[in-house]
This record gives sequence, structure tokens and C-alpha cells, in this order.
Amino acid sequence: MDKIREIPIRRSLHRSNLLLGAERELVLLTGLMSFTLIFSSMSVMVMVIGIGIWFAITAILRLMAKFDPVLSKIYIRHIKYRAYYPAKSTPFREG
Repeated sequence: MDKIREIPIRRSLHRSNLLLGAERELVLLTGLMSFTLIFSSMSVMVMVIGIGIWFAITAILRLMAKFDPVLSKIYIRHIKYRAYYPAKSTPFREG
């Protein structure tokens, strides 16, 4: 009897690229903006506000990633779609 051939699919090849439980690019972008705010003002109050903003936005991004790990990419693709596509093509295409 022949055994059915099994091919293992590694989880690392198809799971989303997350950092701290949220999309990697968005976490790094918010971290960069928060730390830029902190180091540009050099005030203790602004430091507390910057760290608080970073934690709050990271928590929101984690909720987004629980809903869909690539939600921002889906939104960007949605924005690029037109509201109307004409039925016939024309050489006078709008940008």
C-alpha cells in the first residue's frame, strides 16, 4: 500500500509580519513619530505624553490586527479603486 504524500506547510511562510501584535510598518512609524516628538522638545511632560501616545496607538493597532492582520493594506487598496469604471475603453483615459 502506498502512503499518501504529505508536504508540510510552515507557519512562518504564510503568517503575517507582526511586531508587538500589530502591523510592523505602522508600529515602527508610530514609534518613530513618538520618539521624534520626545527628543525634539526635551521636556518631561512631553516625554510622558509621547510615551502615552505610543502605547495608546499601539493598543489600537493591536485591535486592528486582531480583526485583520493586513487591514491597512486593504484600506489603501480600497482607496485606489475608482467610484466608476466606464463600460467601454477610450483613448482619452483620465489619470
